[in-house]
Amino acid sequence: MRIPTAIKLHKASKTLELEYGGAERYVLPAEFLRVHSPSAEVQGHGNPVLQTGKLNVGLERIEPAGQYALKLTFSDGHDSGLFTWDYLERLALNQQVLWDDYLAALAAAGKSRDPDESVVKLML
Repeated sequence: MRIPTAIKLHKASKTLELEYGGAERYVLPAEFLRVHSPSAEVQGHGNPVLQTGKLNVGLERIEPAGQYALKLTFSDGHDSGLFTWDYLERLALNQQVLWDDYLAALAAAGKSRDPDESVVKLML
């Protein structure tokens, strides 16, 4: 388990920056973190629930959870699920593949990242 040596919340760009020993740096967008939240609400107890309409979500706050994780609070109110150091590193190292898989799942379900589009589809 690697623990980041620096953690920075960038509210304006809606990103979380993780540094490992000054040599490795990863920037994780809030939307990416939100749709991959380790919470039961998202992970569905082994049957993940596709998250839609999260394009504009931001990160409001980060808090340590003991010595092993971060609790992230998102602008849509989501704040359950602890992002362990191992889970954050796995997200960072596999960001592109995970993002591509998420976009493919959205397309296959006929869903959107855009929250306004999700509302319009519900109203039709």
